[in-house]
Amino acid sequence: MFFTTEKFQKCDSDLSGSHILFFGINASRAYICNNFESCEDNQETCTCEKMANVKYHFNTHSLKYERVVVTWRKRLLRVLGWLATAVVFGAFIMLFAYNFFDSPKEKRLRRQLDETTYQLELLKQRSEQIDAVLDDMQERDNTIYRVIFEAEPIPSTIREAGYGGLDRYRALRDNYNSDLIVDVTKKIDKLSKQLYVQSKSYDEVWELVKNKATMLASIPAIQPVANKDLTRVASGYGMRVHPIYKTVKLHAGMDFTAPVGTEIHSTGNGTVTKLEYDGRGYGNNVIINHGYGYESLYGHMSRIVVRPGQKISRGDLIGYVGNSGSSTGPHLHYEVRKNGNPVNPVNFYYSDLTPEEYEKMLEISARAGQSFD
Repeated sequence: MFFTTEKFQKCDSDLSGSHILFFGINASRAYICNNFESCEDNQETCTCEKMANVKYHFNTHSLKYERVVVTWRKRLLRVLGWLATAVVFGAFIMLFAYNFFDSPKEKRLRRQLDETTYQLELLKQRSEQIDAVLDDMQERDNTIYRVIFEAEPIPSTIREAGYGGLDRYRALRDNYNSDLIVDVTKKIDKLSKQLYVQSKSYDEVWELVKNKATMLASIPAIQPVANKDLTRVASGYGMRVHPIYKTVKLHAGMDFTAPVGTEIHSTGNGTVTKLEYDGRGYGNNVIINHGYGYESLYGHMSRIVVRPGQKISRGDLIGYVGNSGSSTGPHLHYEVRKNGNPVNPVNFYYSDLTPEEYEKMLEISARAGQSFD
């Protein structure tokens, strides 16, 4: 039993009279009073001196109060208990703070991540703008530049070709905002490929530009016989009735009626690649390779004045009108071929006809009827 109060309600003395012991209320410490005179029999309360850090307990066997002695082991256990309690409580506080509150470093890193995400979004928007500009460049390249310079458009399968490999972006999928990073990376890869293809296309167009004068001089662009009043056009390109077999078939060129011996001229610069003397078909005919995929054929000639391999300029004499081969009358059968396929020659008379004459030529050549061969 322990006592701690400094004010006591009863005062007693032991038999020897050497000590006065005070019993208090709310006790947790013991107090011993040595000033005997301060406590008299008729006093209700007595005052004693506090003995700090000293504890007593009542021994029921000896009926005496004995001083409590705390060993170092107990003290160590008490300290360890307090430390363990503090550690557990601190760990709980840290766990709670870690889950519900960001540290200054985490806040800084989160701000950096937000800024990085914002920059990636901006980069994605800019790549989409570049993609739109590139699409316009590709469209103009295919529909304007390549048409002007007689080049084949680049297929979309080549322009839109992607990079191979399913795991190309696998390493990026473990990052924060992986979907956005992969999307932007794919867009940049696609733009890089398209820019490369477009660059190569412009290189090709530039070579065509440098050779534009040569190309324009080589492409068939005049009528093969003199035809100032346009009266010599007998039959145009298209489905016509064959004069001999009386069946409808494709007439792959134009027929110009003219007396035997009328001069025939090359319609563009080129090289004579073929001479043929035949009693059927096109009869005596000449084929000239103009380059850039163009060829011209001159059939039913009476006489040929060029030889294979000879270089020809536009307007040069190559032979004379005749009636050889499968023909029903003196005329020249004239064809223009692009990459081996016949095309309508009426589209290639722009160098020696006015706009009005060209309109009239289109009207005459479109008339349906019977061809001469």
